[in-house]
Amino acid sequence: MRTKSLKKNKINVVTLGCSKNVYDSEVLMGQLKASGKEVAHEEEGNIVVINTCGFINNAKEESINTILDFMQKKEDGEVDKVFVTGCLSERYKPDLQKEIPNVDQYFGTTELPGLLKALGADYKHELIGERLTTTPKNYAYLKIAEGCDRPCSFCAIPIMRGKHKSTPIETLVIEAEKLAAKGVKELILIAQDLTYYGLDLYKKRNLAELLENLVKVEGIEWIRLHYAFPTGFPVDVLEVMKREPKICNYLDIPLQHISDDILKSMRRGTTKEKTTKLLKAFREAVPEMTIRTTLIVGYPGETEENFQELKQWVANMRFERLGCFTYSHEENTHAYNLEDNVPEDIKQDRANQIMEIQSQISWELNQAKIGQTLKVVIDRKEGEYFVGRTEFDSPDVDNEVLIDASKTYLKTGEFTTVTITDAADFDLYGEVAVIN
Repeated sequence: MRTKSLKKNKINVVTLGCSKNVYDSEVLMGQLKASGKEVAHEEEGNIVVINTCGFINNAKEESINTILDFMQKKEDGEVDKVFVTGCLSERYKPDLQKEIPNVDQYFGTTELPGLLKALGADYKHELIGERLTTTPKNYAYLKIAEGCDRPCSFCAIPIMRGKHKSTPIETLVIEAEKLAAKGVKELILIAQDLTYYGLDLYKKRNLAELLENLVKVEGIEWIRLHYAFPTGFPVDVLEVMKREPKICNYLDIPLQHISDDILKSMRRGTTKEKTTKLLKAFREAVPEMTIRTTLIVGYPGETEENFQELKQWVANMRFERLGCFTYSHEENTHAYNLEDNVPEDIKQDRANQIMEIQSQISWELNQAKIGQTLKVVIDRKEGEYFVGRTEFDSPDVDNEVLIDASKTYLKTGEFTTVTITDAADFDLYGEVAVIN
């Protein structure tokens, strides 16, 4: 009869939070597999590693609830061990150890070797780019830098992730080649701040040179840019984007607000005039570019006048993609010293008003696409539709293209040409184009 000690351990990695955490979980899983461990992502496993998010209140609550759920499973004998890593653990380790002491061990964001050791694995330095990807096979995240040097008043990321640290170009090219060999066709470049890439290594902003190298990787068809900071944006990137067909005409550039008073208090290092000028330069250099931004409403001291200015600006700028968040008052940030004086219901109402304006803009821009023929990658089949995206859309956050599955068979992960036949606020409907 088998005893419990002979049971084969299976490690279940649970990922919460942003794409940077997805990437970190994939690296962890690649290291575990290289040490001969059985590993799964968000499936069954008797050993659990929770990769937490500690960015804003909602994310922190989700992380804590997930830890508590697994502690209950441990108590019930459904899992044997629970380890916690990631941003929440980095930021609040002493508090977590005190409040939830029966977690087997807590690890911060830079303690991968220690976590691997606790899981009975060795950290292998030579495993550049060896990750177990958890995204659909056609796209993967490529984290080009860690940490952030920006002083934004509302943001706890430097506390959790440390100073900006770029990954060398040659390392990223090796990683991209390995991903392409696995069938990945789209690279989504992520960092806390793409704009800063290379300053620490090459003494200059070097995103353009990185892109020049990545476009040479065979098999990669799309390269997408996420999380660029507006201050000091390297404009040579726009020239590469215009010249290189592999680089999507797409830029995610979180702007957060537009009122000069609020931008100053947020310590964003820019003004309304500079921001508007920068966006105008984007539009002039790459007229077909889709710009995605995110905004924060309800920041301490945001008056009705500040908000109306933001609203008018959103209506005027007509961003192709936009998300809006309510301000979260975070300990140990510069803004925590300010009074969080905008009531929660007003914050939510302001976010709703912004998204209502954006919904109308998105509908109008989508209507203009009816009749156009676009290159689309198929991400998945859902119900009666194949669901795809154009180069102007990032997975999970942007618009999708729905194609009737009863009329056409399409392979997920493949590119196809689609004629847009109809459009809603955030989705397009299309048919596979007949190419003569």
